[in-house]
Amino acid sequence: MWTHYYSVTSLAEALDLLAKYRERARIIAGGTDIILELERRVRPGVDVLVDISRVPGLDGITHHGDQIRLGPLVTHNHVVGSPLVVERGLPLAQACWEVGAPQIRNRATVAGNLITASPANDTITPLLALGGEVTLVSLEGERTVPLAQFYTGVRKTVMRPDEMLTAIAFPGLAHNERGIFIKLGLRRAQAISVVNVAVVLAFDGEKVSRAAITLGSVAPTIIRVPVAEQALLGGPLTPARIREAARLAASTPSPIDDVRGTAAYRVEMVRVLVARALRALAAGRERDGWPQAPAMLWGEQQARVKTGLPQALEHTAGQVIETTINGQPVRVSTGFDKTLLRFLREDVGLPGTKEGCAEGECGACTVFLDGAAVMACMVPAPRAHGAHIVTVEGLRRDGQLHPIQEAFVEQGAVQCGYCTPGFLMAGAKLLEEFPQPTREQIQQSITGNLCRCTGYYKIVQAFEEAAEKKSEVSYEQ
Repeated sequence: MWTHYYSVTSLAEALDLLAKYRERARIIAGGTDIILELERRVRPGVDVLVDISRVPGLDGITHHGDQIRLGPLVTHNHVVGSPLVVERGLPLAQACWEVGAPQIRNRATVAGNLITASPANDTITPLLALGGEVTLVSLEGERTVPLAQFYTGVRKTVMRPDEMLTAIAFPGLAHNERGIFIKLGLRRAQAISVVNVAVVLAFDGEKVSRAAITLGSVAPTIIRVPVAEQALLGGPLTPARIREAARLAASTPSPIDDVRGTAAYRVEMVRVLVARALRALAAGRERDGWPQAPAMLWGEQQARVKTGLPQALEHTAGQVIETTINGQPVRVSTGFDKTLLRFLREDVGLPGTKEGCAEGECGACTVFLDGAAVMACMVPAPRAHGAHIVTVEGLRRDGQLHPIQEAFVEQGAVQCGYCTPGFLMAGAKLLEEFPQPTREQIQQSITGNLCRCTGYYKIVQAFEEAAEKKSEVSYEQ
């Protein structure tokens, strides 16, 4: 899929490589978009990846005056787990919670979601409503671009080939401001938006003094609806005002028909979701449903970069990948241009990790990468160099099955067995995080794992039985 793969130790090294290779190169952090694009050959001419995923200091969420700043390695789970963003940027936190599943949110970055520039991407909508901006850096200097000016069309931005997004910033919600994000998908998790809506309002007493309403997946880019915003100003959020604003919002876009919904359905859902969002804000119930202790599956390090690589590396054909898998050192000189999934199966000889979809949808390939649960099909093999990986083969210790494995046997939670390794990995990581998880946390932990045989009842029962065994084994190798 690529001819050159660079693992860098600093932004300066990354910028040098972007300047050298330009259109041939792409930055890779989470890789949940670029890996699929390369496999599907929708990025012709791109054959150089610059991996910044182990550069320390890029995954911070910081507060500067009234502004909240996200580094380029901030993942969706980092946002979900940030009290600052949950308190002062709730619509963004809600959108990040809606993205993918725990394994995806542990790798996928907010910066990558913005750069991919799909009108269905969830985090763009709230950041536009919040007045977000991005910082772009190249060897020629730095510039800040408001998000409203960042997009030029479907999957198109103003970024130059030699530029890198180094920060995302937005003003935190003030004491008189409230916001909400609502998404409509075709299923409860792992769904692309049919429509998504973000609303941010400022109040002067009970009167709306400022309004931002943004819509996703209904136009070539995320859009605002000024006519609906204007209808809210100067008065309280009465039922009549809410109905009128929702009607005006629905009259603005002219969406396309596609496999996820017709244009007419999208227009009607804009009206429904905008009204729903405004009613929630009027009632002060925008935080209803927010998980208080969500299942992250991200390990003790919380999927953060604690220690960088000792030196930059260029991975090419024949170069040895040195890694630790299930506690054992491994050296392999093949497979550098594969995904971690295929590397583990074909080059390391560990077939327990399954390939079900190869696009991050089914969870059968779940492994632990430096302590965090990830989809191995979305990780490039060179990322394994210097890393610690645990596969399903590593759950068994000293001849003893992990409690989640024992529970699957005792509860009859295995049917065809193909999806089972992914469920076992999710369960083992959940029990590290919450030794006594709630039913809701169990369900959250397996949103990224699909079983085509059962109704999940036995699987959930196995998770509950494993929790009763109160395993205290850690798999943070």
